[in-house]
Amino acid sequence: MTDPYRITEAHETPPDSPNERGGIVRPVLWLLLVVSAAGNMVTSTTGVNMFVGVAFGVATLACGAALIIQHYRRRSE
Repeated sequence: MTDPYRITEAHETPPDSPNERGGIVRPVLWLLLVVSAAGNMVTSTTGVNMFVGVAFGVATLACGAALIIQHYRRRSE
Protein backbone atom coordinates (compact mmCIF):
# COMPACT_ATOMS: atom_id res chain seq x y z
CA MET A 1 0.00 0.00 0.00
CA THR A 2 1.33 3.44 -0.85
CA ASP A 3 1.79 6.02 1.87
CA PRO A 4 0.02 9.29 0.90
CA TYR A 5 2.06 11.24 3.47
CA ARG A 6 5.46 10.14 2.21
CA ILE A 7 7.50 12.87 0.57
CA THR A 8 9.18 11.77 -2.63
CA GLU A 9 11.18 13.69 -5.19
CA ALA A 10 9.11 14.29 -8.27
CA HIS A 11 10.88 14.71 -11.58
CA GLU A 12 8.44 17.02 -13.26
CA THR A 13 8.51 20.60 -14.47
CA PRO A 14 7.17 23.40 -12.27
CA PRO A 15 3.58 24.46 -13.04
CA ASP A 16 4.49 27.81 -14.61
CA SER A 17 7.37 26.63 -16.78
CA PRO A 18 7.13 27.34 -20.52
CA ASN A 19 7.77 23.66 -21.26
CA GLU A 20 4.43 22.66 -19.79
CA ARG A 21 1.62 22.23 -22.28
CA GLY A 22 -0.18 25.55 -22.42
CA GLY A 23 2.49 27.32 -20.37
CA ILE A 24 2.87 30.16 -22.86
CA VAL A 25 -0.90 30.53 -23.38
CA ARG A 26 -1.58 32.28 -20.08
CA PRO A 27 0.85 35.20 -20.55
CA VAL A 28 -0.36 35.69 -24.13
CA LEU A 29 -3.98 35.76 -22.97
CA TRP A 30 -3.12 38.34 -20.29
CA LEU A 31 -1.33 40.48 -22.86
CA LEU A 32 -4.27 40.30 -25.27
CA LEU A 33 -6.68 41.09 -22.43
CA VAL A 34 -4.77 44.25 -21.47
CA VAL A 35 -4.36 45.40 -25.07
CA SER A 36 -8.00 44.81 -25.97
CA ALA A 37 -9.26 46.47 -22.78
CA ALA A 38 -7.08 49.51 -23.49
CA GLY A 39 -8.29 49.59 -27.08
CA ASN A 40 -11.87 49.40 -25.87
CA MET A 41 -11.34 52.33 -23.49
CA VAL A 42 -9.67 54.44 -26.17
CA THR A 43 -12.35 53.78 -28.78
CA SER A 44 -15.11 54.47 -26.26
CA THR A 45 -13.72 57.87 -25.27
CA THR A 46 -12.62 59.11 -28.69
CA GLY A 47 -15.83 58.41 -30.57
CA VAL A 48 -14.38 56.02 -33.14
CA ASN A 49 -16.77 53.83 -35.10
CA MET A 50 -18.95 51.80 -32.74
CA PHE A 51 -18.09 48.49 -34.40
CA VAL A 52 -14.39 48.94 -33.63
CA GLY A 53 -15.22 49.41 -29.95
CA VAL A 54 -17.52 46.39 -30.00
CA ALA A 55 -14.74 44.28 -31.54
CA PHE A 56 -12.35 45.30 -28.77
CA GLY A 57 -15.03 44.56 -26.18
CA VAL A 58 -15.72 41.11 -27.58
CA ALA A 59 -11.98 40.36 -27.65
CA THR A 60 -11.72 41.47 -24.01
CA LEU A 61 -14.59 39.21 -22.99
CA ALA A 62 -13.15 36.27 -24.94
CA CYS A 63 -9.72 36.63 -23.32
CA GLY A 64 -11.28 36.93 -19.87
CA ALA A 65 -13.42 33.85 -20.45
CA ALA A 66 -10.42 31.88 -21.74
CA LEU A 67 -8.40 32.83 -18.65
CA ILE A 68 -11.23 31.74 -16.35
CA ILE A 69 -11.63 28.43 -18.17
CA GLN A 70 -7.88 27.81 -18.03
CA HIS A 71 -7.83 28.62 -14.32
CA TYR A 72 -10.54 26.08 -13.49
CA ARG A 73 -8.96 23.40 -15.67
CA ARG A 74 -5.56 23.81 -14.03
CA ARG A 75 -7.11 23.91 -10.56
CA SER A 76 -8.71 20.50 -11.01
CA GLU A 77 -5.41 18.84 -11.98
